[in-house]
Amino acid sequence: MRVILTVLGYVCCVVGVVLSGSELGSFEDFTVIEKQKEGLLSLVENDRAASPVSSQPLMVPLTLIQGAASKGAVCLDGTLPGYHLHRGYESGADSWLIQLEGGGWCNTIRNCVYRKTTRRGSSKYMEKELPFTGILSNKPEESPDFFNWNRVKIRYCDGASFSGDGGNEAAQLIFRGQRIWLAAMEELMSKGMQKASQALLSGCSAGGLAAIIHCDEFRDLFPKTTKVKCLSDAGLFLDAIDVSGGRTLRNLFEGVVTLQGVQKNLPKSCINNKDPTSCFFPQNLIANVKTPLFLLNAAYDAWQLQASLAPRSADPHGSWDDCKSNHARCNSSQIQFLQDFRNQMLSAVSDFSRSSQNGLFLNSCFAHCQSERQDTWFAADSPLVKNKGIAESVGDWYFDRIQVKAIDCAYPCDNTCHNLVFNDDLSTMTYSQSTRLTFTQLYLLSAFLMPITCS
Repeated sequence: MRVILTVLGYVCCVVGVVLSGSELGSFEDFTVIEKQKEGLLSLVENDRAASPVSSQPLMVPLTLIQGAASKGAVCLDGTLPGYHLHRGYESGADSWLIQLEGGGWCNTIRNCVYRKTTRRGSSKYMEKELPFTGILSNKPEESPDFFNWNRVKIRYCDGASFSGDGGNEAAQLIFRGQRIWLAAMEELMSKGMQKASQALLSGCSAGGLAAIIHCDEFRDLFPKTTKVKCLSDAGLFLDAIDVSGGRTLRNLFEGVVTLQGVQKNLPKSCINNKDPTSCFFPQNLIANVKTPLFLLNAAYDAWQLQASLAPRSADPHGSWDDCKSNHARCNSSQIQFLQDFRNQMLSAVSDFSRSSQNGLFLNSCFAHCQSERQDTWFAADSPLVKNKGIAESVGDWYFDRIQVKAIDCAYPCDNTCHNLVFNDDLSTMTYSQSTRLTFTQLYLLSAFLMPITCS
């Protein structure tokens, strides 16, 4: 089965230029590349998530937090932050699932100013309603353990994983991620979350990092009698060396932490022993999270390959272009580099996985964000590790049915992956192995039209 889709956005070779903080010649060039970066984020995070062809997703309206401005809890441009809430019912009426939206970071004045002109920096540009699919679905056949919970998606408009606190008056930038987090929690507690018997904080990508940073804060909102856990999807960003021997992602994170005043909101258990930038990396945080935490991640994370390991800034001659576009075109030395990255990820979770309260699902796929996409979360052909899918694994862990420490064998052993394959020469992107994939909505920013092939 092949489904051809049309999408706005994606030129992978330029992403590293912006993420590395490089300055461009003209504002027009900068704007085009920022739009292309937006397209890549939307594709790999798939935040307008995929759902089965036969299903009409639940559309949930945006609610702005009206009291947020008085607390200084505003987006980059000063507009109100927001969330989408769908109420639970019956057995799930007192259970709450909070999903923190992802969407990269801004690490310079210039790209934070640009971000103000998008939904990731201003509620003026946020969609008025979003589809709830995957873990957020209201259908038992799509999310069997959480379908009737109160389900919330908190929008991301600060650019620092809900953790900054500062501003730049000259550029008219307001960095208030931490206050947005607190205002959203206060709002939801007033909407009934204070009576929760069960709660799960989750997040994808930059939201997955935020779920780790705020996990223990979330636990502290509730009495000890409330069952509270956290899920980080595609949030395990590694402090890894890129293909040039540099540290692209560390440079990006250093800019975010410094520019947005993140240090004061990072866990003291880390700050007391490491520099602030190191404490923005999950590998230095997860061992000290006291609340039960589940890490869901692709061992060959598609976003990290594109933007952290082999961005254009680290690969100016494009020797990694074919490999980045399609893992099947990687040469033996490139495969070894990627296997080393997987080994770093396994090492990063080694101590974390020893705790019986923690959960793990690391599949050997070229993917990013698998909990909100229906095809990867729970479908007939969803990815498996040891014959168990992601939704079942997260449910088993949350409800203490069994311990879950699922670590896949190394590439290329897993034939259940829904790999992201970017074909530059054909201007297409393929989700390999998926036979049920469609997109309900795609709002990707770019000046370029391209088809997407689902095979």
